[in-house]
Amino acid sequence: MVAEKNSRQINLLADPVGPTLKQMTIPMIYGMILLMTFNLVDTFFVSLLGTQPLAAISFTFPITFTVISLTIGLGIGTSAVIAKSLGTGDDSFAKCSATSALILAAIVVGILSYTGYVFTDEIFTLLGANEDLLPEIHQYMDLWFLGSVFLIGPMIGNAILRASGDTKTPSIIMGLGGIINAILDPIFIFGFGPIEPMGIQGAALATLISWVFGLAYVLYIVGYQRKLIHTTLDLFSTFFKASKTILHIGLPAAGANMLTPIAAAILTAIAATYGEPVVAAFGVGTRIESIACLVILALSMTLPPFISQNFGAGHMHRVQQGYKTSIKFVMIWQIVIYFILVLSAPLIASIFTDEEHVAKIIKLFIWVLPLGYGFQGIVILTNSSFNALHKPMVALFLSILRLFVCYVPLSYLGSLWYGIEGFFIGGLLGNVVMAAISYKAFSKQFDDISLAPKAVSS
Repeated sequence: MVAEKNSRQINLLADPVGPTLKQMTIPMIYGMILLMTFNLVDTFFVSLLGTQPLAAISFTFPITFTVISLTIGLGIGTSAVIAKSLGTGDDSFAKCSATSALILAAIVVGILSYTGYVFTDEIFTLLGANEDLLPEIHQYMDLWFLGSVFLIGPMIGNAILRASGDTKTPSIIMGLGGIINAILDPIFIFGFGPIEPMGIQGAALATLISWVFGLAYVLYIVGYQRKLIHTTLDLFSTFFKASKTILHIGLPAAGANMLTPIAAAILTAIAATYGEPVVAAFGVGTRIESIACLVILALSMTLPPFISQNFGAGHMHRVQQGYKTSIKFVMIWQIVIYFILVLSAPLIASIFTDEEHVAKIIKLFIWVLPLGYGFQGIVILTNSSFNALHKPMVALFLSILRLFVCYVPLSYLGSLWYGIEGFFIGGLLGNVVMAAISYKAFSKQFDDISLAPKAVSS
């Protein structure tokens, strides 16, 4: 296989499980840290324009998140299909699937974004934006919609590389894209030399250029350097077969991603019943959570290619070992993170607010909810593993069960019975209960899969 000759390549089918997952995950952590840091810089520069541009950007989040979630879902499907094909030794179909994924994503994202471009006024009016904000929204979203097709580079291209065992290159692409965006933001937003100030449109242009760079870099790597895709379109016979398989996994995965902001909106509404200080503290807490769970998110991107390749090769003992090793590590890691957060809670609260009541709630959040981040990691990694085993509907069902049967309802009931303390404790219990359900569900599915070859041979 061509990819195996590359120095960045890891043999997912033969190298020791623990060290392999470590080598795959660490680069992703670095890339995600860079990306998150520069996204914060992006928000900071827009905030300097004033309240109205910042409000306009806030309104765009549900729409941009929808497009990005769809692309992430297609990336999950792409990674699962390619990795399994490589595991079975069918390099030809893996190559066709990679090419098909790029074409499919461009078509799907292009159609969705063009629809958004045409109906921008109607969409954002429905979301609650007033007429005064629509011109600002147009300045950002018109360019964002038209350029979103380039998003397939960082999303789908990186999925192709991860499926083949390379996580270092995707982390470099993520990091460089974030750096380019951060450098260009102030130049385009406020102007520099001959470049006139563009305001909020400049932020969209900076994002677009970082995507174009990501796409060009990925196409060079997967097309020219690694030969992981076809450079011609002579694959019509396999395009529909590969696309069907990718969508089978990608659409449910995208749907699961889209459920998270819906659940977050419901929880924010519950928090709002206690007043603005609680909403502010809850918002700070959710941002802390995104950083505290960074390793979990990185593992959720590196574990699936490992599982899919070994699943394709029939190495079910490595699938089980990879899953259990990841869970053990996450539980230990998140306990360490919990103690760090508890010890630094007063400092964290003082950084985000001067109000004593808000600081008290931030500290309460830190004392309670991070206790469940390890269990939340089990849920996330289990869902990723089911997608990798080509069982996306199981992953989607578990996501629905977690958010709308365990996490949100228990948070709500806790708030009714014990106030804000119960609200947080309910969320913690929701993660604990769902972790037990997820682990049991995976164990059952794994037993069914591992017994299947024996049934056939008998």
